Amino acid sequence: MIDIVLGITDIWTYLLGTIAIVLLPGPNSLFVLSTAARAGVRAGYRAAAGVFLGDAVLMVLSAAGVASLLRAHPPVFMLIKYAGAAYLGYLGVTMLRGAWRRWRTRADTSRPADADTPDESAATGSRPFRRALMISLLNPKAILFFISFFIQFVDPGYRYPALSFLLLGLTAQVVSALYLTLLIFGGTFLAAQFRRQRRLAASAATGVGMLFLGFGVKLATAGAG
Repeated sequence: MIDIVLGITDIWTYLLGTIAIVLLPGPNSLFVLSTAARAGVRAGYRAAAGVFLGDAVLMVLSAAGVASLLRAHPPVFMLIKYAGAAYLGYLGVTMLRGAWRRWRTRADTSRPADADTPDESAATGSRPFRRALMISLLNPKAILFFISFFIQFVDPGYRYPALSFLLLGLTAQVVSALYLTLLIFGGTFLAAQFRRQRRLAASAATGVGMLFLGFGVKLATAGAG
C-alpha cells in the first residue's frame, strides 16, 4: 500500500480534510481574490505565489519542530501573533480609507470606476507577492495548525518522516493552487463589475477592509494554546 510505504496513514482522509480547510475563508485567499479583482490575473498569481512560499516555509518550520518551540516560549508566540494582527489590521484600515475615498469621489466621471485610490493600491496592488508572503508568515496559528494536522497522518515508525511531510505538504499546495486559481479568475470577473459600478467597488472594498480588521482582531484575541 502506498500509504504504508510513504509513511502516510490515511491519505484520502487527509486529502478531504485539506480541501475542507483550504475552502475556509481566510486572509490569504481573500487577499489573492481582492488583488486579482483590482490588478488582474498576473498580479493575482503573484499574490498566490507569496501564499505558496509562505505556506511552504510554515510547513518546513512545523516539520522542524518550531511549533513546539512556540508552545514552550509563550512570549515569542505572543510577539509574532501581535505582529501578524497589527499587519492585518493595517491592511484593513488602508482598504477602508481607500473605500471611503471611492465613496467621496463616486460622482467624478473623469476618473475610471475601477481606478484604485492611493490607499487601495498600497494595500493590494503594490507588491502583491511580498504582501501575501507577509500575511502568510505572520500567522503563528498556521504553524501550530500544520504540525497538529500533519502529525495525525504520519506513521511514527516510518524511517523517513521528512518524506511523509513533504508529500503531505505538496498535496496541500496543489489543493491551494487549484482553489486560488478559481479565486483569481473570479476576481477578474468582479473587476469587470467594478468597472461599471463605482458604488459596488466601494462596497466591496469596505467589506474586504472590515474582514481584514476582523482577522486582525481574531488573531490578537486568540489564545496561544
